[in-house]
Amino acid sequence: MSLEYNDKIKFAVIGCGHIGKRHAEMIVSNKEAELTALCDIRAKEELNIEKYKVPFFSSIEELLESSVDFDVACICTPNGCHASQSLLCLDKKKHLVCEKPMALKKSDCEAMIYKSLQVKREIFVVMQNRYSPPSVWLKDIISNNILGDIYTVQVNCYWNRDERYYKPGLWKGSQQLDGGTLFTQFSHFIDIMYWLFGDIEDISGVFEDFAHKELTDFEDSGLVNFRFVEGGVGCINYSTAVWDKNMESSITITGSKGSVKVGGQYMNEVEYCHINDYKLPELEPCNPPNEYGVYKGSAANHIYIIQNVVDTLKGRTSITTNALEGLKVVEIIERIYNLRNKQMLINNNSK
Repeated sequence: MSLEYNDKIKFAVIGCGHIGKRHAEMIVSNKEAELTALCDIRAKEELNIEKYKVPFFSSIEELLESSVDFDVACICTPNGCHASQSLLCLDKKKHLVCEKPMALKKSDCEAMIYKSLQVKREIFVVMQNRYSPPSVWLKDIISNNILGDIYTVQVNCYWNRDERYYKPGLWKGSQQLDGGTLFTQFSHFIDIMYWLFGDIEDISGVFEDFAHKELTDFEDSGLVNFRFVEGGVGCINYSTAVWDKNMESSITITGSKGSVKVGGQYMNEVEYCHINDYKLPELEPCNPPNEYGVYKGSAANHIYIIQNVVDTLKGRTSITTNALEGLKVVEIIERIYNLRNKQMLINNNSK
């Protein structure tokens, strides 16, 4: 594969919202990358992208039928569009950088993977929290069995998303295009959990919509319990009904040799580390969170995503988050939401 890419890797960004512009910025700042096109269904004048002197297209079909040359398509559109747009790009033999979640259904992820294998192209799934220094540190101590046998894992995600975020007429809050809180807000943290501990089973949970009944098609809060296939038990406690601002994203782990907690608003601070015969090393500082107007999101690590694409296509390394891992995160959320949907059906029938 690397023999094809002796020059700059050429990118087209599809979807020019906050995240799409973040991709564009990271591409133009990389000396081995080149931005060759932008695409969005909104008028160019609305998007604040004047500084990018590249062709602009109003539809993905128009872009793919044009003569503009690019190697990689960055899919930065609403969640529910990822699968269909990815398949269109793969059909034109483009590599993909797909924002999270990879899709909203496991079957759509499978279709994307099948097509990528047919056309011999790569899918890079954006899970940039893996690059945060506390995440890298957790991966190291888990992989090297420094905590011993894993007993319990607790993931807490308490954020604010209210009427300032869910504005009428936009895709956020829609079941079809957004998919739900675990897909849009918290899939990064489910990815970290899966990356560290593997798959889950014996899922149970309760789900409520406390503050978003007039704003979204789905729950805003949930308490989910499960067992890890590889041993140990875990839970995910989450809510976007926190008043006014984000509160916490954390993971607390207990094992036979010690316990740790990584917390802060964005799982960006080691808050507790007590392990037998082990001293916490000094970690590099985390990048600040992404800014979305009045909101903030997970760490601004997209610079590493674009570099990983360049390095992988030039044969220097492998994909940080591959398509099978992206599929597994979608599958875990889909299984949790199947449980939620059954609970909602029971509740509706009992009224």
